[in-house]
Amino acid sequence: MNDDAPWIEQYPPGVTATVDVNRYASVPALMEESFALHESACAYLGMGTKLSFGELGRLSRDLGAWLQTQGLQRGDRVALMMPNVLAYPVATAAVLRAGFVVVNVNPLYTPRELEHQLRDSGSCAIVILENFAATLQQVIDRVPVKLVVVATMGDLQPLWKRTLVNHVVRRDKKLVPPWKLPGFIPFSRALREGRQAALLPVDLGPSDLAVLQYTGGTTGVSKGAMLLHGTIIANLLTSEAWMQPGLKRRNITGQLTIVCALPLYHVFAFITCGLLGLRTGACNLLIANPRDLTKTIETLKPHRLHIFPGVNTLFNGLLQQPTFRTLYFSELVITNGGGTAVQEVVASRWLQATGCPIVEGYGLTETCSGVTCNPTDMVAFTGTVGLPLPNVAIRLIDEQGRSVPTGAAGEIAIKGPQVMAGYWQRPDETAQAMTHDGYLKTGDIGTMDERGFIRIVDRKKDMILVSGFNVFPTEIEGVVSSHPGVLECAAVGVPDEKTGEAVKLFVVRKDPALAERQLAAFCAEQLTAYKRPKVIVFKDELPKSNVGKILRRELRERA
Repeated sequence: MNDDAPWIEQYPPGVTATVDVNRYASVPALMEESFALHESACAYLGMGTKLSFGELGRLSRDLGAWLQTQGLQRGDRVALMMPNVLAYPVATAAVLRAGFVVVNVNPLYTPRELEHQLRDSGSCAIVILENFAATLQQVIDRVPVKLVVVATMGDLQPLWKRTLVNHVVRRDKKLVPPWKLPGFIPFSRALREGRQAALLPVDLGPSDLAVLQYTGGTTGVSKGAMLLHGTIIANLLTSEAWMQPGLKRRNITGQLTIVCALPLYHVFAFITCGLLGLRTGACNLLIANPRDLTKTIETLKPHRLHIFPGVNTLFNGLLQQPTFRTLYFSELVITNGGGTAVQEVVASRWLQATGCPIVEGYGLTETCSGVTCNPTDMVAFTGTVGLPLPNVAIRLIDEQGRSVPTGAAGEIAIKGPQVMAGYWQRPDETAQAMTHDGYLKTGDIGTMDERGFIRIVDRKKDMILVSGFNVFPTEIEGVVSSHPGVLECAAVGVPDEKTGEAVKLFVVRKDPALAERQLAAFCAEQLTAYKRPKVIVFKDELPKSNVGKILRRELRERA
């Protein structure tokens, strides 16, 4: 047994300790191979309309060529602010093929959050769904964005459906608030004009920046993890190798399908669904609004489901629906659980309903999604996050950076080609996140048994995990503290049946008349829904250390 990497002995047959991650110079090189190999096969399916690999190649070529005619320079950042609609993968491929950098943006961001990300990334262009254009309108004069491309829910649908969908979205459901962005370009027009231009080849290499994927920070400042072309290729090829044993669990008929209910702007879905689907020739079944569980089930019902990435909240919600068991699970071979801990009771019910165990894994934005996972051919839920994947080295370290004994708790530290190049324009924070020998310090506490299986026992002390999304108390406290009626505050995470954890806010009032509903309304203006406090408690004082630091730990224990 390898004492430094005991997990290798536990790998399923056929999975090797290392994977050649140098087979492609860039993500576009990998994409273009898939466009040719699977030309007529479905790459993405949105609202019942299929987008083939060949069509994705042609449309992304057109949009990429158009972007190149707009004065953008190699390496410029282009923000994408959309839910899971067909325009998203087209825009992603276009930006990368044209030599630019993708900046994934949560479409539910408030103006304050959007402004920070656009300014920090220096994004000079954005492709945005019209439903969220009103948010951009509020900050457009304060951000570096000069080129605005606006897509609609009906884009890339057949003409009759495009007209119907846009009418329903705009008129019936009133999901598009009034907006005004002078000089914007419709997505359809950019595609049309791009057909007349040539996509100029760009010599991209593994060390070129491909994606800025934003994450929260312990300081509360959202930071851009720099994911290089080589970083993403490494994760895709390693993930592809790891999934092979699971694909043999049952006979698969027809094309491989991936349920893409997680949002593509999140690193989990961006890599594990969107790009891994392209790599493997699979069809991604796009779910634009997974909160509508009834509609989600209706969307999935006509299809044979093969791979189902998700978070505990999604699995649990679907299991509560009476119609869930009517889905076609006879060929479901891999269910990926990530983002937050999968509860054992949920895993048990999922296995009973689908016949496919949940394979739990672990990763971060900074590691380009997953770096550990349970074997995909396992037959039972383990309660661990599995083994380090090929090419990944993991150490558990103490406060001094020394490796802890087997079975002892320590901070998880990760090294490998999947690890980010650093935080965008934050060299000091990058240095703080790394050990002297090049391991990324995650801040997550875990144990590793003698076989190499890792169990998460704690997380970054103050981080709150809501439906798989990181919420950092410092950001919430900074927003709430700006309210004139607030003297001081502290945010902590508390258990929640639906979201895993929820935000609980403790407030000392400056204005005795400040009411809970007023503060809740203020938070709704400033924070994305999952970051908003679910419970607000007013107190006369908050517990503090002898140097005046608010003791969140004590508040958590009381809560």
